[in-house]
Amino acid sequence: MFDQMSHRMRTRSAALLLAIDTRLHGILKYWLLVAGLLAALRIALSSGSAGANALSTFSSYMLVVVAPFVSTVLALYWFRDGHRQAQPQFRLARAGRWQSVSRVEAERHALYGTSGIMVSLLVGMMLNVPVRALEYLAAMPPLPQGAPAWASALHFAMTFDTVLFGSLYMVAFVAALRRVPLFPRLLAAIWIGDLTMQLFTAELVTRAGGLPPAVASALHGLLDGNVKKVLISAALWLPYLLMSKRVNVTYRHRVPA
Repeated sequence: MFDQMSHRMRTRSAALLLAIDTRLHGILKYWLLVAGLLAALRIALSSGSAGANALSTFSSYMLVVVAPFVSTVLALYWFRDGHRQAQPQFRLARAGRWQSVSRVEAERHALYGTSGIMVSLLVGMMLNVPVRALEYLAAMPPLPQGAPAWASALHFAMTFDTVLFGSLYMVAFVAALRRVPLFPRLLAAIWIGDLTMQLFTAELVTRAGGLPPAVASALHGLLDGNVKKVLISAALWLPYLLMSKRVNVTYRHRVPA
């Protein structure tokens, strides 16, 4: 019974992985279309705002939509032979007892590849981008002309956060999909950067001064939610990235000793 369920899950994950890999360019096109329409709708609904800075609004929304697309296309080029990249000279993941094997031996192993539970991590990284973009579009209205310092600081920090990490999570997604040896380190570094960015945003907006209490409360809730999401992701996936046989075979080219 358990073996049948396990086999069924592996089959479904492999089918989903194949669908994502083969239709990735189509997914990117749909992203541009849907996200672009949502951004245009957000601008249209806010166009009546007196003194709205149309250029700043259009530029920030355009970056949020286009940056993940461009970063994914670039990552697909950078990592076109990602599985052939050399292993790092120094190991950070030292938990467990492992024996290094050659790339050819690793690729012949039954657990080599990004199927199984890894597919859930891949999907999670991909979904992080639209969720982050939707939160941005909902939370960031057009920047008005002559906006106070706190509003300009908040607009800059939130735009920078959404653009940067929307791009980085898609780079990590492609690195995982193409079996790049540095993927586990890359994702860990992105988690650390994401946490740091939430603290940077709070500090930048607070230093600008004059933040209304209602805005401060909403911002605190948003940043606190972002921190919790990153911590939960790290708590769930870091042990897997360290100890999973599949991860170690695929990305570190080592098997249990």
